[in-house]
Amino acid sequence: MHIIIATDAWSPQVNGVVRSYQHLIDELINEHKITLITPNEFYTFPLPLYPEIRISVLTSRSIGKRIETLNPDAIHIATEGTIGLATRNYCIKTNRNFTTAYHTRFPEYLNELIHVPLSVGYAICRWFHSPATNMMVSTESLAKELEKKGFNNASIFPKGVNSELFKNYKTKPINYKRPIFLYVGRISKEKNIEAFLDLDLPGTKLVVGDGPIRKSLQNKFPDVKFLGYKFGADLALAYTNADVFVFPSLTDTFGIVMLEALACGTPIAAYPVRGPKEVIGDSEVGVLSRDLKQACLDAMNIKGDICKKHAKKFSWKKSAESFLKNLNI
Repeated sequence: MHIIIATDAWSPQVNGVVRSYQHLIDELINEHKITLITPNEFYTFPLPLYPEIRISVLTSRSIGKRIETLNPDAIHIATEGTIGLATRNYCIKTNRNFTTAYHTRFPEYLNELIHVPLSVGYAICRWFHSPATNMMVSTESLAKELEKKGFNNASIFPKGVNSELFKNYKTKPINYKRPIFLYVGRISKEKNIEAFLDLDLPGTKLVVGDGPIRKSLQNKFPDVKFLGYKFGADLALAYTNADVFVFPSLTDTFGIVMLEALACGTPIAAYPVRGPKEVIGDSEVGVLSRDLKQACLDAMNIKGDICKKHAKKFSWKKSAESFLKNLNI
């Protein structure tokens, strides 16, 4: 099968959407032809306040020429940006079936960042996704939540983790005072990272990643160690060396970084909101509390073996199987 994936988020961006599709493609590429439409093909300009996010300048006609030349069996739109919008509009105009994905709580992000009313944000998202054959979401509970908000075409596209990649790394001696509390992700306002950095915790706080507010947070929290981006073995070692992985976001739909931490045997401390609830469920691999400091301290008592066992329930193979099923081809 030949599948086009149109996405506004792609490398060199580093985020959960990019990593999800990189892993998905790794699973599909041996049996299917995958063609990407990404910002790397177009003139782009940086999003104000978020320069690492590039906005593509294009038209539905330019997307259409590409689609007609490729003549794919399926078209999947991963994001709601300009590439996603142009692809959506062309598919509607030419009566082509397509699927979309709801990876990010844009209504909440827009409300947090520029105070767009939630009702307006959800109306925009309904308009964008409603023509799709399926709107893929990470969990059943998110599908039910969105159904109550007027989304009637949700299907499940679960996230995974490559447990084999992370399982063989051992804790190495480091110069940081223990316990070590780790955050991995974008350093931006909507991630609520300052709620973690503000906590009065023993030991050391480590931050892996980058983003628009990194410099200001470094100035505000000089005792926090900001390590920049890490990948592969270096990232696995960061997870493994941590005593607790802290996930302060209130808006993420899931959180692949939590699965990666668990695969390394590192327990989770988070707020009792959608993303962490989906990852942890009824297990004992993390502590969810409105008191994030207490969650961090309590999570230190969780054994690494049960974290690794829980992570094995999630795989990119299962994710790829669901993705193909949702294409309805």
